[in-house]
Amino acid sequence: MKKHSNLILIILLMVTTPTWSQEVNLQFNADQTFKIIQFTDMHIKARHPASEAAFETMVKILDQEKPDLVVYTGDIVTGKPVNKGWELVLNPCVEREIPFAVVFGNHDDENGVSREELTEMISQIPYSLLQAKVKDVHGYGNYVLEVKSAESDGNAALLYCMDSNAYSTLEGVDGYGWFDLSQVAWYQKQSQNQQGKNGAVLPALAFFHIPLPEYRDAYRNEKNPAIGVRLEDECAPKINTGMFAAMLQSGDVMGTFVGHDHVNDYMSYYRGIALTYGRFSGGKTTYGDLPNGARVILLKEGERAFDSWIRTGSGEKLLPIEFPADFVREK
Repeated sequence: MKKHSNLILIILLMVTTPTWSQEVNLQFNADQTFKIIQFTDMHIKARHPASEAAFETMVKILDQEKPDLVVYTGDIVTGKPVNKGWELVLNPCVEREIPFAVVFGNHDDENGVSREELTEMISQIPYSLLQAKVKDVHGYGNYVLEVKSAESDGNAALLYCMDSNAYSTLEGVDGYGWFDLSQVAWYQKQSQNQQGKNGAVLPALAFFHIPLPEYRDAYRNEKNPAIGVRLEDECAPKINTGMFAAMLQSGDVMGTFVGHDHVNDYMSYYRGIALTYGRFSGGKTTYGDLPNGARVILLKEGERAFDSWIRTGSGEKLLPIEFPADFVREK
């Protein structure tokens, strides 16, 4: 397939064609691994020199890690011109023919382009897995990605991508947004459908932007101390609508991956689930004292387990973790 350098031209040419998510298949490699890179909170301003560090880091990490999938977990483009910002962010994946998924943060739609418009634009780009809005389900970017087995067309793992929304919409409740009850019900239905379709509960991961309220309790779990850095309070919503409880009951999600809090990068263990932050991937357009980078996740087919580490823009590999082994080992 030819390389693409001007995504805006591609969008104009493809507005009447099916989304790329209908054409891209994810599959475990012959060695039964599947590698994901999570970029988060890049806060790109296309014409701002301070964004260059984010682009340089992204390219270095893609070339070093060679992932099977990239997931952008929100607050990716936060300045005008928005279209140009997304072009610059996604072009490295397009050029390398790497499939990518996107979930939105609380800042992505603050510059005159709505979540609906962003979804329509991004879903038409080659290798995009972002899917259209689900009818009667709140938010944009609620979808499930299936990862096929290395040896068959059967599913071997699931990746839930969800819109954690932006800010409170209730009078008297300040702070950040939370999962709508329709989203919790959607997740439960998807999980049940997948179990019926696959004849088993497949290991799954979930990606969204704003941490669940349970992240606060998870970090304080003295029996299984978190691995990584926490330099600010978890900016979780003040309303808990039960997404974590739904994941526990469904039994498929083994880890959640968020951004939002730029100087947290820890993984915690809470009731069997890894509640995890990515590493801040931005430049100098926003706050952040940690060297920028990305979280890497390595799934293993047939196992309810994964490896994870932080890869910095300078090439360092930090905080290698085997989940769940590094949390439940005998002491």
